[in-house]
Amino acid sequence: MAAEIQPKPLTRKPILLQRMEGSQEVVNMAVIVPKEEGVISVSEDRTVRVWLKRDSGQYWPSIYHAMPCKYPNLCLEKPDMSFPDYYNKMTPVKNYQAHQSRVTMILFVLELEWVLSTGQDKQFAWHCSESGQRLGGYRTSAVASGLQFDVETRHVFIGDHSGQVTILKLEQENCTLVTTFRGHTGGVTALCWDPVQRVLFSGSSDHSVIMWDIGGRKGTAIELQGHNDKVQALSYAQHTRQLISCGGDGGIVVWNMDVERQETPEWLDSDSCQKCDQPFFWNFKQMWDSKKIGLRQHHCRKCGKAVCGKCSSKRSSIPLMGFEFEVRVCDSCHEAITDEERAPTATFHDSKHNIVHVHFDATRGWLLTSGTDKVIKVRCHLIKKLSIFGLI
Repeated sequence: MAAEIQPKPLTRKPILLQRMEGSQEVVNMAVIVPKEEGVISVSEDRTVRVWLKRDSGQYWPSIYHAMPCKYPNLCLEKPDMSFPDYYNKMTPVKNYQAHQSRVTMILFVLELEWVLSTGQDKQFAWHCSESGQRLGGYRTSAVASGLQFDVETRHVFIGDHSGQVTILKLEQENCTLVTTFRGHTGGVTALCWDPVQRVLFSGSSDHSVIMWDIGGRKGTAIELQGHNDKVQALSYAQHTRQLISCGGDGGIVVWNMDVERQETPEWLDSDSCQKCDQPFFWNFKQMWDSKKIGLRQHHCRKCGKAVCGKCSSKRSSIPLMGFEFEVRVCDSCHEAITDEERAPTATFHDSKHNIVHVHFDATRGWLLTSGTDKVIKVRCHLIKKLSIFGLI
């Protein structure tokens, strides 16, 4: 007999386990320590703190380490990390002179012993973690704000403030531009990579998340609309195929990605309503010929047709297209949408603080958020289930 932990999907009522505060400035990033009752955080006040659970059940900063400059990012890749009782300080091991200005994102690739980083100097670079040697670099079109890496194919994904996502193929000492794509009307604020389904998620200041089907090779891009403010952080639960997105409004949205989603249609161009043929206000010829006043143009979010306000007077949610909120649809599409199609595919939670970073521990079902209010919160979202499999 063998036992395996199978996490359930995220629950509708997350429970706040811990609240940690004490930083003098915004907590840029925090991570849950694997196999430990602890959290590591970095803050704008130039401190790195290790919060460990005490006998009282509360988390207190057991290690308080002041850095010579501000460190906006933190990367933790050692799965067997532990903090003995006598461990009460941090010792700097190695510095990498990687950028001419502030580092914006950093990743450590344990399998290749690479350190990947981006900076405000619009440079992407990767170094050998053992020797510290710079292996290569690439100049991005704008300051990078998202960084993800696929170990199997050695592809790196870089999202920047212009709204563009760049894909590079990395070798030991050189890189090749694979492609760039753009789907957001605002800057990319976060990236998340699913190496199993080979799907890239990008969050943006335009309040949306886009799912890019990289592995499908069909160019499919699915929009997810569930935030009222810019998306600031993304995380993905592979076992349950759920995407967690966090916004500047404090909203946490948990998306069920184990459903057959539909790509939103392209908006069609027309000089008149494609339902009633009423001219739009710039169509002077048809207005003159028909003696009709021009109308404002709208678009149905389901079929993409250009329609007037009279022919699109209804609103409806279309969750399978990513529209969890009600959006404009033409009257005929509104009648065709069934109650089953309106069934939500996401759940919504209020974190009660402006989230800047999120970290999800799938093994314990803990969701950590850090905010501009200088507070770190850890919530319990998953209920672990023990599944027994018989082996002969």
